Amino acid sequence: MSNLPSAATKDVLTTTFAKYGSVLSVKLQRDPAGQLAHCYAFVEMNTTAEARVAASALNATRFDGRLVSVSRAARS
Repeated sequence: MSNLPSAATKDVLTTTFAKYGSVLSVKLQRDPAGQLAHCYAFVEMNTTAEARVAASALNATRFDGRLVSVSRAARS
């Protein structure tokens, strides 16, 4: 999930994604200096199907006033 507002928290993201399935983990990237959300998070769902439903439902929606993008993370 990218373009997150600085007020985003792990708990809020977990609750948001849990509407679409079981959330296994949320890794919120933070600004080391300010401890604010730094644009993006990785959310791991229990199944690929749940992840697809969540991504489809949440992509290009407003999250705390900001238009966010939700897509599958590329493997490195």
